[in-house]
Amino acid sequence: MGDFAKFYQDGGNFMHAIALCAILGAGVMIERFIFLFFRFNINGSQFFNQIQKLVMANNIDRAIKLCNAADKRALARVVKSGLTRANKSEADISAAVEEAMLEVGPAINKRVAMIAAVANVATLLGLLGTIFGMLDAFKAVADAPADQRSQALARGIGIAMNTTGFGLMVAIPLLASHIFISNLAKKISDEVDLYAVKLENLLAARVRQG
Repeated sequence: MGDFAKFYQDGGNFMHAIALCAILGAGVMIERFIFLFFRFNINGSQFFNQIQKLVMANNIDRAIKLCNAADKRALARVVKSGLTRANKSEADISAAVEEAMLEVGPAINKRVAMIAAVANVATLLGLLGTIFGMLDAFKAVADAPADQRSQALARGIGIAMNTTGFGLMVAIPLLASHIFISNLAKKISDEVDLYAVKLENLLAARVRQG
């Protein structure tokens, strides 16, 4: 811990900005993971198979109750919107499903891109700190008295190296988490798209059969 404190202190003022990126990025990353993995995510194929069996058995009310039991899940919300209009026309069913998809779509992808953006800002701040650190080092060589030159040079190089290192230490985990979270968001979106179409076809077939 003491080594990190010295590392942080030697990096200069840019370390504070990078640390702010770390806090912001970690907060968004944790919030998105909890929201997507624990609230919106569901086993799409298993869930829809249960819905399909209930619809084919003409047990719409029980299918709606199954959706209510998982009302936080994106797919369940979209499926429920179609089931509540199961006795309406095909156009009404399609409109309800599409409306629900438009509601959950932005919620799935909300702030996911922000994680990568914060990681990139942390990297750029590290590089900017490197530039200012190297400028300080060159200035020390040119202007500092001979007996202080080595100390001033070391300080400038320390700022340059530490800000770069800290920027990468923040950016790499955030970029790795962004890959995971964006893939999770895409998986949820793809399942919603797939099973929304399947639900529309299933309910349309039921309407046509009377």
